[in-house]
Amino acid sequence: MARGTLLILVLMSLGSWYLIVTRLLAQRKLVRDGRHAHELWEHGSLNEAVATLDAGSPYRLIARRGLEALGRHPAVAAQVDLHTFTADAIQRAIDKVQARLQGGLSFLATVGSTAPFIGLFGTVWGIYHALTAIGIAGQASIDKVAGPVGEALIMTAIGLAVAVPAVLGYNWLVRRNKAVLEEVRTFSADLHEVLLGGAASLTAEVARAAETTPAQVRQPALAAA
Repeated sequence: MARGTLLILVLMSLGSWYLIVTRLLAQRKLVRDGRHAHELWEHGSLNEAVATLDAGSPYRLIARRGLEALGRHPAVAAQVDLHTFTADAIQRAIDKVQARLQGGLSFLATVGSTAPFIGLFGTVWGIYHALTAIGIAGQASIDKVAGPVGEALIMTAIGLAVAVPAVLGYNWLVRRNKAVLEEVRTFSADLHEVLLGGAASLTAEVARAAETTPAQVRQPALAAA
């Protein structure tokens, strides 16, 4: 049982550090993509500017969804106005980006809240068996008690060592996610204004792009974060 508890804690620790590192790298990539995305407004053609973004960039996904909504709007113009139609499409893309960024954070929260108790369980189990063995042997000298009990207490320390980085990593990533998503929302708001401001010319541009752009490029999948 003690070895099984230790194995669980080791796996939880490895999973926590893996998620912390991969989420941090994904956030940094998104920040770099954001710097490039904010340069789109310097291009003459928005569709060509979007094509310069990385295929898996969340910013490209958001821009493509907005352009596609602009191209589809004439079919539903009688029921939904352009402002609402494009805003909904962009918001759905933002929600997808946010879900990607938050992937794995629930695991970190779970590790942070349960690892100390798992370590405490290992300690209680170890002390129980140590005292049982001492009772059977009939010897209660300090050297017979200190060794087994000391080994059992190590499990609590290991549980805390697993939980603390998970909690700190969770709080850190959540704070960074808020800053990254704020940049994404700023870009989305600018994109929405550009789409509404140049709706007539962009509709024709989107229609021409749809005839020449492959489907897998028009709807790029969000890269794994």
